[in-house]
Amino acid sequence: MRKKSSTPNRGFRVADQIQRDLTELIARELKDPRVGMVTVQSVEVTPDYAHAKIYFSVLVGDPKECEIALNQAAGFLRNGLFKRLMTHTVPTLHFHFDQTTERAADLNALIAKAVSSRAQDD
Repeated sequence: MRKKSSTPNRGFRVADQIQRDLTELIARELKDPRVGMVTVQSVEVTPDYAHAKIYFSVLVGDPKECEIALNQAAGFLRNGLFKRLMTHTVPTLHFHFDQTTERAADLNALIAKAVSSRAQDD
């Protein structure tokens, strides 16, 4: 029989802490010019805390270049997390560009177009 975890939602708390610490590390310590103004949108941690998917958005710059730069700097950022987190293991970081904001803008444009065409028909 599997023992229940004594701390429920620990994975969510670890992911939130990783998100806060990564945001600060990227803004203050990462000096790569390919990484512009990055916002860490969400972090998903595997149950064994071995891997973490970090979803980010970019305000200025090329998202693909930024994704490449962040994945190349993942070791540096992981080392910074190791110094900040009070956990036994620090997950391997995998950065992915979050396209949610772009999709939302596209959907808003489609809705506005549909509303304007309906208004013209009436």
